Amino acid sequence: MRPVLNFPPALLLRAQPVRVLFLDVDGVLTDGSLYFSEAGETLKRFHTLDGHGIKLLQRAGIAPAVVSGRDSAALRARLSALGVVHLRLGTEDKAPAAEAILAELGLDWSAAAAMGDDWPDLPLLRRAALAIAPPTAHAEVLAVAHHVTAGAPGAGAVREACDLLLIASGSYAQALEAASR
Repeated sequence: MRPVLNFPPALLLRAQPVRVLFLDVDGVLTDGSLYFSEAGETLKRFHTLDGHGIKLLQRAGIAPAVVSGRDSAALRARLSALGVVHLRLGTEDKAPAAEAILAELGLDWSAAAAMGDDWPDLPLLRRAALAIAPPTAHAEVLAVAHHVTAGAPGAGAVREACDLLLIASGSYAQALEAASR
């Protein structure tokens, strides 16, 4: 099976050295809406396309990492189900949190991609070799993004970012072929 996805060559070159993808949650992995039960429990809606993309990244040796200002049981359950082990939740100061993950992985910003949608994500987006934003991101985030996804947040935007990294790493076609058998 031949892949139908393609990205601009310059974007693929920028993405080639990436070995970690930093993800925000609200407005990236979710649609940005906040849901609360009557008991005050936070509820989140995640998309399976995004989850499968994260699993494919891991198989290709690219670490997904989540750095979010919010924390919730629902988020922790989803990340655990996906096998995401690099996370810093409930942190407003995202750059030091991401730098700690980079240190754990023995990487620097030249091997990092970041995906965010609002001002708290700017420190990561400005440092990363590849900055990605969903189309609904704040104007200041869109201005620094190297790639703006066609997919909406919480509905395939993260999968698009994963596919970009998989294509750049040379892993996409093989993964697609294996899935097509």
